[in-house]
Amino acid sequence: MAYRTVGKALPRIEGEGKVTGKTKYAADLPFEGLLWAKVLRSPIPHGRILNIDTSKAKTLAGVHAVLTGADVPNVFVGTRVKDQPVLVTDRVRFVGDAVAAVAADSEAIADEAIGLIDVEYEELPYVDDPVEALKPTSPLIHEDRNKYRNAAKLPEGMPGHNLQSYVLWKNGDIEAGFQKAARIFEHTFRTPLSHHGYIEPCACTVHVHDDGSVEVWPSNKGPWGLRDQMAEDFGVPKEKIKVHIVHVGGDFGAKASLIDVPVTYYLSKATKRPVKLVFDYTDELLAGGHRHPAILSLRTGVDQNGNFTAVKATIHFSGGAYGSQKANPQVTVLGGRRLASMYRVPAISCETYCSYTNQVPCTQTRTPGSPQVVFAFESQVDIIAKEMGIDALELRRRNILRDGDANPMGEKWSDILMGEVLERVVKTSGWKKGGAKKNRGWGMALYDRGTPEGKASSALTLKADGKVNILTGVPDVGPGYYTISQQMVCETLGLPPEKVGVVFKDTDSLPFDPGTGGSKQTNTSGHAVKKSADEVREKLINLAARELGCQPDEIRQQGGKLTTPNKKSTTTQKMIELAVKENGGPVFHLTNFVPKDMPKVTGFAAQVAEVEVDPTTGGVRVLNLTTAHDTGTVLNHLTLTGQIEGGVVTGFGFALMEENPIVDGKIATLTLGESKLPCIADVPPLKTVLVESPTGPTPFGGKAIAENPNVPTAAAIANAIADACGVRLFELPLSAEKIYWAMNRK
Repeated sequence: MAYRTVGKALPRIEGEGKVTGKTKYAADLPFEGLLWAKVLRSPIPHGRILNIDTSKAKTLAGVHAVLTGADVPNVFVGTRVKDQPVLVTDRVRFVGDAVAAVAADSEAIADEAIGLIDVEYEELPYVDDPVEALKPTSPLIHEDRNKYRNAAKLPEGMPGHNLQSYVLWKNGDIEAGFQKAARIFEHTFRTPLSHHGYIEPCACTVHVHDDGSVEVWPSNKGPWGLRDQMAEDFGVPKEKIKVHIVHVGGDFGAKASLIDVPVTYYLSKATKRPVKLVFDYTDELLAGGHRHPAILSLRTGVDQNGNFTAVKATIHFSGGAYGSQKANPQVTVLGGRRLASMYRVPAISCETYCSYTNQVPCTQTRTPGSPQVVFAFESQVDIIAKEMGIDALELRRRNILRDGDANPMGEKWSDILMGEVLERVVKTSGWKKGGAKKNRGWGMALYDRGTPEGKASSALTLKADGKVNILTGVPDVGPGYYTISQQMVCETLGLPPEKVGVVFKDTDSLPFDPGTGGSKQTNTSGHAVKKSADEVREKLINLAARELGCQPDEIRQQGGKLTTPNKKSTTTQKMIELAVKENGGPVFHLTNFVPKDMPKVTGFAAQVAEVEVDPTTGGVRVLNLTTAHDTGTVLNHLTLTGQIEGGVVTGFGFALMEENPIVDGKIATLTLGESKLPCIADVPPLKTVLVESPTGPTPFGGKAIAENPNVPTAAAIANAIADACGVRLFELPLSAEKIYWAMNRK
């Protein structure tokens, strides 16, 4: 179907503000009477606090509050499980744990005050390996995990020693599946601790007013969730908490939890002044969002033709010192539930253990757990193909889902396009054309992910000049959702883009919004916007019918023109102006959306990497990366391809360079100079293939895209390296040093 606005590559409506520097982020906002906060953090991974002396800090000129755990006793916070103290009282559990906090007239004074606090520790043994942590002989990090509110339930009889959570996903008869196998393959893979890599550090301002009401200006992607967490954790009625929506300078999963808000809240409560806390990047790398390190053990059975008969996975995630930043009720990492999900697997079992460890708490990271799981399984698919003497592409063709197949967990989807996506990426990449070349190799990997759904609200305001403003509760974190909202309203009402704007306010402005994250905005908040536009359109057509002397169902809309059977006409813009005039001012139309009978579909992805390996150094050069996606209807080609390319670069960094190693219990990379992220010089040529069909669940038939592209990349590159030099790496990142030594051992 041809659209006038939807599907076009409209530029982002928030883009000008960003490139000109006009956009304000949480750290930029000015406040009258502002105090600055700093946090004293633990220098050791595990230990008892024997004494804290804050006397010198309290007497420093310009200091207005100094808090320790004694000032905030028994206040534990968390998105689900409430296991993290605002400030520790008797024990520190990772390097970076918050020990004390200061509010002062300036950042410099607050920094000086932090340096004047004297803390005496008794060091305790620590553990940072998720498998070792579960052994009864390992240091116990939390003496009673069950005392925490919303602690994950464990199976009866399962030891809870350092165990944040345990989840088992299974379907089919796993033992029967292995009995049918001609061969069984077992391998273990590892992925590292790494930071999300957002450029804007965590930042917020909190003002607790004299009447107990609270205002917050956070770098946070879920304002309503943040409000509700604060209400629950601090005992403040949510009606007294207003969270202001602020532009977010990158997130990738980390900025949904409280992180910096609790300390700032209590400093403001103590001073009755607005208090701002802005992390520097050492704070970020010590205490900000991190991806879970993982140890993944796979056992996969295949029959004599290479068809999967059973897959069993045991995954250990290192959850860090607290589970507080995990958003799901299971307090786990959900990637395991999508193990091998794009293949026919008659029997599957995936056990996921999330351990307490003496490291920075980890949180959801762009498709939580899936990059780790897909790196392991898609690497093993290539290993199986080689051992079975079957081409890696052919093995995938034999096993991928086709229409009518159920996925490994027994779910059935309509419009399965995995086969088309696979063939398109093969064709576009030029898969292995020209034959084998010395030190060059090809690799591929597959993935699928559906589009989350949920309730949301939105509102349209009709103005006297014929313009329409969309009121949204979605913070701008970069994907281009505001532009998509604008396009949907333009398409529905027949207005040009310059007539439709987007505004955002605070948690008092709308009943609810789920916020951004999980690639769900267009399928949640977007539905609210489209529903609101449909309802306004109906009112405008009724008004036009009255003015033109016909029945509403006789009106035909073509763009913004409304025409009757006898050729009388008007425009939606004129009807907007008339509606405002008759209302005596702007017309505000609020809509709530609740999903119902959404289509059961998913989105498939396939990636191909071509690499060259230097045999003298082990250095890898990625020559080309081709990615194909089952996109549904593309609502905006510019924002969609931008999301794909950004996701691929995220996966590229995960594959080749991103790592925050822990040495002697401490993160060894505490600056962006040491904690490497890919830059434009690293990025290879990218080719993008869009497999379009109007089959998605979003308005106009789109599908989620933001997270899918980063998932298959590491496996595709690992498989290409193995093809190039015969070296199979089982641990990320795929560094030159690892490849060099593996080649020399071989």
